[in-house]
Amino acid sequence: MTQQQPISVSIILVNYNGAEILADCLNSLEKFIDIPNYEIIVVDNASSDSSVKLISENFPEFRLLKQAQNSGFGAGNNAGVKVATGEFLFLLNTDTVLTSNILPHLIELMQADPQVGIIGPKLLNPDGSLQISVSPALGIKGEYQARKMHRDYLNISQQNLIEQKFQEIQEVDIVVGAAFFIRSSLFHELGGFDENFFMYFEESDLCQRAQYQGYKIMYTPHVSLIHLKGYSIQKAANTMSIEYRRSQIYYYQKHRPWWEQIILRIYLFYKFFAEFIITNNPNSWKVLVLLFTFKKSAVQGTLSN
Repeated sequence: MTQQQPISVSIILVNYNGAEILADCLNSLEKFIDIPNYEIIVVDNASSDSSVKLISENFPEFRLLKQAQNSGFGAGNNAGVKVATGEFLFLLNTDTVLTSNILPHLIELMQADPQVGIIGPKLLNPDGSLQISVSPALGIKGEYQARKMHRDYLNISQQNLIEQKFQEIQEVDIVVGAAFFIRSSLFHELGGFDENFFMYFEESDLCQRAQYQGYKIMYTPHVSLIHLKGYSIQKAANTMSIEYRRSQIYYYQKHRPWWEQIILRIYLFYKFFAEFIITNNPNSWKVLVLLFTFKKSAVQGTLSN
């Protein structure tokens, strides 16, 4: 009787009403990932579409965790990690498609340096172009730099210069959560994702807390996958725009000095007060309310029903 090899990587996906794209993601995992050596856990956040049926009938070898309610991206991942047995965790969005087995390279990088805690692979748009997937440390300066980089990348004359910056393995401050490779021990040491972030900024918060503990965040362009980017958010764009600001305010409360918190609130007040006066958009008013109150989530009730 052969002894089963220990699981090296647990791949965790959080799904909410993603049946339209889920099959492509799971098919790519089935095609490129050696299932006996890895485990794949799909956490369904109380979807009301055909997601659960699709997973159960077509991917019985994947472990399905059905949540009673949608508590958000971070909470869903935390639930998956509780049952994961891998030495490493690969937190993967359902709007991604693998084109190769990228795990051996990620494992090799992680094992080469015990101070590396998190790795983000190269993300590509469906047309094969680079998708910027790293960010400087968030704050007034960092957010300005990140937005400038994204804005510059839309300029064709700047694209080649920016792409050259991401040709080598490098240490960064933040990698996006669409494809997030992390030591299981570190994830548990940090207590997982902060579930006060329903969506947005949760991976930035985790990266920041990992750096507080002396770990490195790495980006590697030597392996890549396709990311559709924003599919799950498009269905509730207006509501999620409020959640973005709620998470942004909370992140600043956790990690930024008081004067940056004040600058952010002043900026948001003038931005959304002007929008409310001009458009009478109720979402602008909701953001203004957030500046003076803190709620666990502005969207949890909306997206759970």
